[in-house]
Formats: sequence, structure tokens, C-alpha cells
Amino acid sequence: MPSIVFSAQACCAFDDAITRTTEALKAQGFGIISDIDVSATLKAKLGVDRPPYRILGACAPGYAMKALDFDPHIGALLPCNVVVREDAANQQIVVDFMNPTSVLGLIDKPEVHAIAKEVCEKLMKVRDALAQPA
Repeated sequence: MPSIVFSAQACCAFDDAITRTTEALKAQGFGIISDIDVSATLKAKLGVDRPPYRILGACAPGYAMKALDFDPHIGALLPCNVVVREDAANQQIVVDFMNPTSVLGLIDKPEVHAIAKEVCEKLMKVRDALAQPA
């Protein structure tokens, strides 16, 4: 799945990009079940300053439940990660989406592939919503 790239000046501040991404995910039935602030962790653990970088663990509970019913090992592949990061060199905010069809394709079950396709379609709607002006 392609990324969405915003000009930091034209779009919004990093925190606004997080809010827009979270709201667009919510509109498609996803909740954020984890939020990893990678830049803060690197600062705390290694003393390294990095541009803002967050990994949002997005989960659509109904789809997750169905997938887990088909194969309980699938939990190792959940949730759907969405990365919001600042590309300071290019003055951009980038939103990267994991491709659930690629990840869940590791499970050799057609039912899981069908779920992955539906989730991918929802994530593409999120991507498309973010491509619209704020």
C-alpha cells in the first residue's frame, strides 16, 4: 500500500496528522490499541534525538475476532500498524500503512485472505480520506 505524504507546511503539524489519522481510522471502524512513540523511546533509552515517529496499532475488532477464530496464531500478526512520521529533511509528514494482505497472506487459509482483503480496502479508504485537504 502506498504511503500518504503531506507537506508539513501545507498540511498540518505532526500532532494534527496523528489526530487526522486516528479520526480517519475510527471512521472505518478501527481503534488504536497501541501507540508507540519511537522517537521518545530512542531519546529515553539511547539519548538520541530523532524527528517525531509514532507507530499506531490499529485494530478493527470484528475482523480481528474472525481472523483469530480461523487461526489463533494470527495474533502474532496483529494489529495493523500505521506509522506517522516526520521527514524533517523534506519538511513532510508521512503516513505509512502496513498491507494486511501481505502480512496475513502468511497464513495459508482462504478465509483469512478474504478478511485481509476487506481490511485492506478499509485502510485504503483511510488513506484516501487523508489525501483530502484538512
